[in-house]
Amino acid sequence: MALTKCKLGDYIELRGETNTDLVFGPADVRGVNNLKLLMQTKADINGRDLTKFQIVYPGEFVFNHRTSRNGSKFSIAYNDGDKPVICTEDYVVFRIREESRMCLVAEWLYMFFNRSEFDRYVITNSWGSSTEFYNWEDLCTVELALPSYAIQQKYVDIYKAMIANQQSYERGLEDLKLAIDGMLDQIKTEAPQIPLGELLAEIDNRNSDKAQSLVYGVTMSKQFIPSVANLDGVDISKYKLVATDQIACNFMHVGRDKSLPLAINQTDDPIVVSPAYFVFEKASELCLPEYIVMWLSREESGRYCWFISDSSVRGGFSLEQFYSITIPVTSIDQQYALTSIYNSYITRKEINDKLKMQIKSICPILIKGSLEEE
Repeated sequence: MALTKCKLGDYIELRGETNTDLVFGPADVRGVNNLKLLMQTKADINGRDLTKFQIVYPGEFVFNHRTSRNGSKFSIAYNDGDKPVICTEDYVVFRIREESRMCLVAEWLYMFFNRSEFDRYVITNSWGSSTEFYNWEDLCTVELALPSYAIQQKYVDIYKAMIANQQSYERGLEDLKLAIDGMLDQIKTEAPQIPLGELLAEIDNRNSDKAQSLVYGVTMSKQFIPSVANLDGVDISKYKLVATDQIACNFMHVGRDKSLPLAINQTDDPIVVSPAYFVFEKASELCLPEYIVMWLSREESGRYCWFISDSSVRGGFSLEQFYSITIPVTSIDQQYALTSIYNSYITRKEINDKLKMQIKSICPILIKGSLEEE
């Protein structure tokens, strides 16, 4: 059977049902990121009129028509859950027409959107100056070459099987995290609290000989990543070195982000970080540096750092405030056991993240396969 050539607008319809009766509240608000996923909103919705927010029912799509400063990606998501969510009135919500659902499979369309080729198409066809847009009318003009419903469904089934495997792995990951949190909560009530000022000492070694050329930053997920800063003309001999088992912290924006970005160097080579960072090594045999990082990686630690940070725009955080934080210090043997389990969790979490990215990267292959099979 030949491919059916058409325009997307022939198969989809605009939605716009609002949360007029306030059936849905702040916990139901979602944003759309450039990974094409619904996410808990990061926006401050205190005082916002949620009656104007749009309802996104299961099986419906939603996108942000602003494409400026979006990593050259189109932020569009598909509600594949079993519950409605709400989103800002600035977004565009649509669905496949009822009479078209035997011609176009929603998940196939979502895979179509998940290709970098489609991102490039959207960015190329966006319009505007400082703020660029890709609107509903633009989406409707997208040309499709549709395989038969049966072929679409075949490749959707492959995609959904991969998603199911990844979600099964993720549920096991969540169970492991729950077990770790339970053990840490028990220690919190039993072990003596010791301030970080007695456990860590600041270190200030510089990359004077420029032996290390790759500069790293630390993230809120407690990892080192290659720096995204423009370092042209920057003298990296003034940058700090983080040796094996040393910890790097970024004290800026703690109050803004409600998180303390830090990471431990578990490689055999020094890591170069910004001179604005603080670098620490253990100052006591009572505590493993990995154990300290594990405690500071907890959400409650991030909230506490936010609570004691200053009230400036940046929400800064001082060395004195950092040293004043106390953590429960249990026996070294128990620390080794806990950090071993925690490191297993981190490794599995990284694997899960890679699985998610692999599923996204397979979408172009599945779309191409469905088109070539007709």
